[in-house]
Amino acid sequence: MKPLFVLMGSFLVTLLLLKVSKGKIDYPLAGRIAMSVMLAFTAMGHFVFTGGMAAMVPNFFPAKTGIVYLTGALEILFAIGLLIPGYKTIVGWGLILFFLLVLPANIKAAMEHVNYQTGGADGDGPGYLWFRIPFQALLIAWVFFSAIKK
Repeated sequence: MKPLFVLMGSFLVTLLLLKVSKGKIDYPLAGRIAMSVMLAFTAMGHFVFTGGMAAMVPNFFPAKTGIVYLTGALEILFAIGLLIPGYKTIVGWGLILFFLLVLPANIKAAMEHVNYQTGGADGDGPGYLWFRIPFQALLIAWVFFSAIKK
């Protein structure tokens, strides 16, 4: 839920700043900036809650901690790439693929009640998927309309 608040809050602040500074609103730019802020925010979790996030990675993957660090680093690179006009489209497609590839970790975490902060079995549970899956779809659409669609 926190990433949604970060995404929406930074989007609204960016819209306001663009209106004040440029006299007009650039929705795709505001969308990319907001997505970049959210990605930077969520990337921090990969480095702060590494053990808990490693517990989310499906069991058939080796080197779970390495995967958590790698995905955190990728989120930072995606956040930067979205802000570089010449790379926004390719980064957008990569980010959509990334969102699809991390969904199984979120499903596993929900089904096993994994707490992403502690790795314990006291997480939100399957009901969380009623939020997470639509949120994942929102993220994909957000990236498409702010970074890919002309």
